[in-house]
Amino acid sequence: MKTDGMTEAEIDARHAEKMAAKKAARAKILANKTVEKGLLIVHTGKGKGKSTAAFGMVMRAIGHGFKVAVVQFVKGKWETGERVVLEAFPDQVEIATMGEGFTWETQDRQRDLAAARAGWDRAAAALANPDYKLVVLDELNIVLRYDYLPVAEIVAVLQARPPGQHVIVTGRNAKDELIELADLVTEMTQVKHPFRDGVKAQPGIEF
Repeated sequence: MKTDGMTEAEIDARHAEKMAAKKAARAKILANKTVEKGLLIVHTGKGKGKSTAAFGMVMRAIGHGFKVAVVQFVKGKWETGERVVLEAFPDQVEIATMGEGFTWETQDRQRDLAAARAGWDRAAAALANPDYKLVVLDELNIVLRYDYLPVAEIVAVLQARPPGQHVIVTGRNAKDELIELADLVTEMTQVKHPFRDGVKAQPGIEF
């Protein structure tokens, strides 16, 4: 068989040559990547998947035998599938569901402030503990958006955490100070969402 005047053998040989060049270039790049450090990772944006991606990384951390702390700032009232799974690893995972639902559900600013502070106290304790290799601050961006916690305090604690500790912060509208401090920021972009077509949140997908 010929393609554009070339035989399959010639196409395969050219492909192998290109892949060898790419492999060499990749190896050269990787040779300079020698730093190991705890990363601050921010998942933000209007698209679905911010917390889902974070919990995927929790599963990966569990697989490596890491100890993990999870503090949920908003979803305390929800019976989520990930919470059930993580509770099966009590020796590796501590999960604290400190929220009382979204602020439009409580309709009580002082109650929201108290819940945010309680959640942050738990988070700060985990961030000071070098035993935790990964700390997830789920929906922290939401409470920061409403100024329920001072962003300067959060930044200071994150900067003072153990050097090998990874942190994932989720939620829409990440503060500029957090984005500046972060090592990795991913913005989830919404292209389509079934909610717009009248589809409600469903177990196994949204929670």
